[in-house]
Amino acid sequence: MKYLYYPGCSSQSTGKAYSESVLAVFEALEAPLEELEDWNCCGATTYMSISELKAFTLSARNLALAERQGGDTAMPDLVVPCAACYLGLNKAHKYLIEHREIREKVNNALSAADLEYKGRARVRHPLDILVNEIGLDKIKEKVKQPLAGHRVACYYGCQLVRPYADFDDQHQPVTMGKIIKALGGEVIDWPLKTRCCGGSLTGTYEDQGLRLSYMLLNEAARRGATVIATACPLCQFNLECYQNKMGRRFGQPINMPVAFFTQLIGLAFGLSPRKLGLNRLFVPLPKSIEAVADAGGRHVHS
Repeated sequence: MKYLYYPGCSSQSTGKAYSESVLAVFEALEAPLEELEDWNCCGATTYMSISELKAFTLSARNLALAERQGGDTAMPDLVVPCAACYLGLNKAHKYLIEHREIREKVNNALSAADLEYKGRARVRHPLDILVNEIGLDKIKEKVKQPLAGHRVACYYGCQLVRPYADFDDQHQPVTMGKIIKALGGEVIDWPLKTRCCGGSLTGTYEDQGLRLSYMLLNEAARRGATVIATACPLCQFNLECYQNKMGRRFGQPINMPVAFFTQLIGLAFGLSPRKLGLNRLFVPLPKSIEAVADAGGRHVHS
């Protein structure tokens, strides 16, 4: 099975660890990812709020490139880890399929680059492929150092399963939890798994953004989580990097590790922590998880 890979802009900066761990995990599962050639920004939130048509065109260019690179594949799979990119590309695909007027305008713009989107690409999230295609049994087979005794708060964020519930439930998603359990970890029950982290509000209306992130961190800690697992680069950044500021703002120290779910998979597989980007974390993982890495003769911060 051939999987094309759309890294997204954050993979070049704050979300680099996510990309590193996604690539490492898929390689370990013998399902290597082939990077989409000449990919561009998906359009994300900023473009969508200014010009929906331009945002669709940016996303459609990537989808058209996927069709081209997929060759004879009837419906090439484009793996998109970033939640915002996944939503943007998936939304563009659906709108172009369902609205001829938009499709014609977008393809008219793409024709300047000798491209056309025919609607054949499938926008896929790693969670979908890992659970529904590669399968939990194969994931279990690869586990060398189980996450036994570790309590994980699975955080999906507000864009991954909404508004499109293509592979999971919109209000009670379970795919990430299934993976954590397959790794031997414990999944805590908490009601905020799809609540917004504040998104870009931390850069525009900081007080509101921090308040939303603090609510998530506080509730995860209250329910006994030892780490939050996420699938969104912006969520991971907000929840991890502002903890000191939130502690000062709300008068309660916070020390909650926030890792990408693929980093936890990689650790359980016995992969090198550096290969998984764990050296990029600001809040170190708990000693119990570091011990998982040490068991293989490696250390998170080596």
